[in-house]
Amino acid sequence: MKPQNVDDYIARFPEGVRERLEKIRATVRKAAPQAEEALSYQIPTFKLEGNLVHFAAFERHIGFYPGASGVAKFKTKLAGFKSAKGSIQFPLNRAVPYGLIREVVAFRVKENLARAEKKGGAGTAPPGSPGGGSMGQRGARGRPPGS
Repeated sequence: MKPQNVDDYIARFPEGVRERLEKIRATVRKAAPQAEEALSYQIPTFKLEGNLVHFAAFERHIGFYPGASGVAKFKTKLAGFKSAKGSIQFPLNRAVPYGLIREVVAFRVKENLARAEKKGGAGTAPPGSPGGGSMGQRGARGRPPGS
């Protein structure tokens, strides 16, 4: 059965994994108190002006998904963990680096808020006017309509 919320998701796991998931959840909440908690892709997600981070439990690790920028920014500190473009694996047989998670989340908060602020400035003019609307005077492919 698919989880209906983050509590349902976490409840499906053995006690030791649940404790880690709850602590990751609390760490993210503390670092991003204004973020909204949700399920996305059937895993716990925090959103703030878009996706902030996701996390999920697996048989041998906890996956943490701060996006490509979150992994790239902390590449040196993540050197001891398996990672890919937007994901990090924290093995269940090692301590979870909650302090590092807090740092990554704080970085992602700043990044998302800056991106939203930048986007918000362009959307203040009426649609169709120079600088207004999502496409202004250009079509979906960046060319003026009809070209």
